[in-house]
Amino acid sequence: MPMLEINDINVYYGAIHAIKGISLTVNEGEIVTLIGANGAGKSTTLRTISGLLKPKTGAINFLGKDIAGMPAHQIVREGISQVPEGRKIFAEMTVMENLELGAFTRSDSDGVAQDLKMVFGRFPRLEERISQLAGTLSGGEQQMLAMGRALMSRPKLLLLDEPSMGLAPLLIREIFSIIVDINKAGTTVLLVEQNANMALSIASRAYVLETGRITLSGDAKTLAASEDIRKAYLGG
Repeated sequence: MPMLEINDINVYYGAIHAIKGISLTVNEGEIVTLIGANGAGKSTTLRTISGLLKPKTGAINFLGKDIAGMPAHQIVREGISQVPEGRKIFAEMTVMENLELGAFTRSDSDGVAQDLKMVFGRFPRLEERISQLAGTLSGGEQQMLAMGRALMSRPKLLLLDEPSMGLAPLLIREIFSIIVDINKAGTTVLLVEQNANMALSIASRAYVLETGRITLSGDAKTLAASEDIRKAYLGG
């Protein structure tokens, strides 16, 4: 049984039909990526999985339970955490306060302390800036904080929305290396990313979205080698 199974979901923004019958699966231990142009429906798909949007029709099964329409905080408790596009850190709160908020669903203080050490081990710069206001961090540090905050809920499935956005190439490589490490440590990842080259280089499987529909899917390396994909998304 897949960890996540989306079956024929349709999502609307008012009268706009944003997601048109998407079906996809994510198996435990995978990195799966959604690629496509701006406005294709990638972020909408993640927002629907995480409970920020409700599908009009269709099912979203996570570990065998239908979570479609479940409140977002309950979906975090089920084991799904999202790193949103644009980071959405709490700028007027410290690094530590942001990380503590990531653990808001948990009551196991020993486990939270253990995960805080894990986050600081993965993102040493956050520990150096533990008392600093999050809004004063650099873009790369804010991305690390958003990822660290999501990991504090100890997710089984991590949703990442455009983690490379606005970052310098060197930082992008660092962030993607960390994503691979997080996955190797046991967290399944569903990645939405404009940088299709980087996304396909670390993913096991990929789905291509165009105007709310999945038009291609398959092995990430196979798709990366496809002439059509190269022309459309990989700069020829």
